[in-house]
Amino acid sequence: VQLQASGGGLVQAGGSLRLSCAASGRTFSRYGSGWFRQSPGKEREFVAAISRSGGFWDVADSLKGRFTISVDNAKSTLYLQMSSLKPEDTAVYYCAARPNSISSGVYKTGYSYWGQGTQVTVSS
Repeated sequence: VQLQASGGGLVQAGGSLRLSCAASGRTFSRYGSGWFRQSPGKEREFVAAISRSGGFWDVADSLKGRFTISVDNAKSTLYLQMSSLKPEDTAVYYCAARPNSISSGVYKTGYSYWGQGTQVTVSS
């Protein structure tokens, strides 16, 4: 499966952005999926993940209440809705797909396929 992330950009603190990740190749509903981010000088960190079915999800504790993950399997597209953005949310955001995922599984590790990343910059 190939992943193409989009939707990043420059936004003021307190603003919102919606990231999209379009999948092509194999049927996207075969995979669990998620979002990760990486800031300069920091390791890549987990942001959110969602099950193959879309019925189960998890968001990093520090981001709960501001970030929401969703998936539209009919469109083979993963989304990350981000609101009340803060300067510390500035990072490159990556979408990822995980094979060998059970239908209800939500995973923070084991991802094999990655998008190219989209830059999110939050100004203060």
